[in-house]
Amino acid sequence: MASFSSVGIGLGGNVNVGGLIDSAVTAAKTPITQKGGLQQQAALTKAKVSAFGQLKSMVSTLSDALGKLTSVTGWNGVTATSSKSDVISATAVGGAAATTFRVEVQNLAKAQTTISDSLQPSGKPVGAGTLKLEIGTWAGSPKAFTAGSATPVSIDISATDTLSDVAGKINGASGAGVTATIINDANGERLMLTSKSTGDAAGFRLSVTKDADGNTGDSAGLSRLVSNSSTEYGSNANAKVNGVAVTSATNAFANVVAGVTFTATSTTTDPVTITVAKDTSAVKANVQAFVTAYNALNSALNDATAYDQSTKSGALLQGDSGAVNLQNTLRNALKAVAGSGTLRSLSDIGVVVDGGSGNVSPNGNLRLDTTKFDKAMANPDDVKAFFRGSDDGNGTDGFASKFKVTTSRLLDSSGFFATKSKTYDAALKRNAQDTQTILDRADRLQKSLTDRYTALDTKMSGLNALNAYIGQQVTAWNKSR
Repeated sequence: MASFSSVGIGLGGNVNVGGLIDSAVTAAKTPITQKGGLQQQAALTKAKVSAFGQLKSMVSTLSDALGKLTSVTGWNGVTATSSKSDVISATAVGGAAATTFRVEVQNLAKAQTTISDSLQPSGKPVGAGTLKLEIGTWAGSPKAFTAGSATPVSIDISATDTLSDVAGKINGASGAGVTATIINDANGERLMLTSKSTGDAAGFRLSVTKDADGNTGDSAGLSRLVSNSSTEYGSNANAKVNGVAVTSATNAFANVVAGVTFTATSTTTDPVTITVAKDTSAVKANVQAFVTAYNALNSALNDATAYDQSTKSGALLQGDSGAVNLQNTLRNALKAVAGSGTLRSLSDIGVVVDGGSGNVSPNGNLRLDTTKFDKAMANPDDVKAFFRGSDDGNGTDGFASKFKVTTSRLLDSSGFFATKSKTYDAALKRNAQDTQTILDRADRLQKSLTDRYTALDTKMSGLNALNAYIGQQVTAWNKSR
């Protein structure tokens, strides 16, 4: 190709053959690069794939919001309040019965703590042997230990291990059930073990099963960790609910009253009143979540299908039949008549179109009229029936139930978005194949032109050489005459 800068006199001299070939190849690729060509088509299709992916995510969010309006627990929200929340706090799960009860706390739950006698001098080896840790219950007077079902943990101590090493081995042992800490005081250092859990059943016993001095019961060697140790035993929390004694391994009393958990932070001097009541704010929050999810989806569709009259240009999905059908499907779902109760449409429960009347507004967005909604919630069962359908029905005749069927169909593996995805995938595949076909054709053209110009250049070089030889012979002949 270097000789292409000047192929010879026959072509007029200084012909940029490389440029000629490049121009021809570029022209061959025009279907890819031109405005509206394959490259631009692929970019447009990918943009639509992204747009419909975002719309699918919004439909999924809307479907989740509808799910909360069809769920039983969404309509059984309750609140639990305490007359002294700094002493006893309370929570309740959906469906818990409205009730009031009094709680008195006699003592909080404690974890067992055992502290060894002091060891002197500090930082020196404790003594070789084997420790055994068991989890169980201390009971009776004097206290007697009953091992639980957990497998005892054996910990081997070497002759060079210090008390810090012992604590590290205990903390690293699987299933030990305790936390080991070193306490330093004026008399030396001590090993403190604390149960990881509170309550009677989370007690533990440390014993020495092997001591290098041969005696596991004296106050020398490894046995010093057990001999003369002091223990503060763990205990359950104890309380009374309306005078009935109850107990818990922790300070949280779960399901002592069905569906309610109250947690004590201190003992009481006077009864604390816990009140469980229906929570209509949860229903309002779920309705508002539906409105918000629908508006986000509707606004996204409005923007994607808009046409700017001033610039005479449309948005990405303007004129796209799929986007138009999707928006129509959602708007038709809003008009569904629910069940046969006193509330039949969204406007009856305070969900109204923003800035318009009926189910048509300038942008199609919704708004929750809280005054109208609160009035409808004076009869919460009617509002529940509107969204969920009648309790004795099949659960599909409510507004939210019907709308959720629509969103489920859109999101189904063979539904609207899946079909769109397959269509665009096929379009991108065809685009890639067409692009590759043109690129292959351009490559062949480039090779063909290169070969032809190379042959021409070789031929012209031969002719130029012959011309020079003939010129030399003519000159010599003229001189000889």
